[in-house]
Amino acid sequence: MTDVAPKIKTLFKRDAPDNLWIKCPESGQVVFQKDVEANRWVIPGSGQPMRLSAIQRLTLIFDGGQWTDVPVPDVDSDPLKFRDTKRYSDRLKEARTKTGLADAIKVGTGAVEGVPMTVAADDPDFIGGSLGVAAGEAFIRGAETAIERATPYVAFTASGGARMQEGMLSLLQMSRTTVLIQRLRERKLPYIVVLTNPTKGGVTAPYAMLGDIHMAEPGALIGFAGPRVIEQTIREHLPDGFQRAEFLKEHGMVDMVAHRHDLRSTLARLCRLLMRLPAHGAKMTPDSLVDNGSDLHEADRPAPSAEQSNPL
Repeated sequence: MTDVAPKIKTLFKRDAPDNLWIKCPESGQVVFQKDVEANRWVIPGSGQPMRLSAIQRLTLIFDGGQWTDVPVPDVDSDPLKFRDTKRYSDRLKEARTKTGLADAIKVGTGAVEGVPMTVAADDPDFIGGSLGVAAGEAFIRGAETAIERATPYVAFTASGGARMQEGMLSLLQMSRTTVLIQRLRERKLPYIVVLTNPTKGGVTAPYAMLGDIHMAEPGALIGFAGPRVIEQTIREHLPDGFQRAEFLKEHGMVDMVAHRHDLRSTLARLCRLLMRLPAHGAKMTPDSLVDNGSDLHEADRPAPSAEQSNPL
C-alpha cells in the first residue's frame, strides 16, 4: 500500500537548524541564537559573553565590521613531525577546516571609532588557541605592522597556552613576542591586551600580561596553572572566584573589566589618551598619529628583516 496519506505531523514537519538555540555555559539558560548575535554574542539576561572566533572578534571591534587582513609568512607547520594518538599534521588540517584560519592568531588593521589600530585575535577553536610557531609569527607580524603604520597594537587573548606538539619551538615564541612588545614601547606605541575566556598557560607569561593596559571581559578565566592544579599542589582551598577577571582586578592584576558592549569606546578612548589625540571627532590617520606625540618618524620605522620572518 503506497497511497496512504501522510500523517499530519509528517506533512508539516520541517527541518530546524542545529544552531537555532544557544545554551549559556554558565547559567544553563537557553536563548535564541539571533538574539545572542544581535547582542554582540552576549547572553541576554545573564550577561555572559560567549566565546568568539578570531574573525568574529575582528569584525565586532572594527568600525562597520571592515578590516584589512595582515598577511603572515608561511612557516613549517609540523617541524617535529609530531604524533601522539593522531598525527599533528592531521590535527592542523582539522583545525583549519573548522576555523577557516591558517593558525590560531588572526591579525587585521582598521579603525575603531575613527582611531586606526592593529588588532591580533586568538581563535580558541584552533587547537585551543594555543601558541605555536605560526601563531607566534602572526603576532610578531602584527606588531611589525603596528610599528610600520604607527598605530596602537591591541591583542585579544583566548588560549590554553603553548602548543605542546611543537615542543621548544613553541616555547621560543614567548621570547620572540616579548622582543616585539619592547620595540613597541621604544617607539611609544600603546600595547593594550584584552583578556578573554580563557587565557591560560604559556600565553600569560609573554604577550598576555605585558601590556601597557590590561582589560578583561567579565568572568574570564585568567592565569598560568589551573585552579585544580594549584589546589592539588598547595593542598589548600582557593578563594571563590579565583583567577576570574573580577578577582584579578580586585587584586591589581587587571586594570579594568569591560563589558563587550563598551570595548570599542573604551579602546578608542584609551588610545586617544595614550597617543595624545584630540577627543572623538574627526577620523584619525596614521600620519596624524605620528604628528600627535608618538615620536615616531618615517626614518625611525624599521623595515621587517629576514630574521624577523624566520621562526627560529
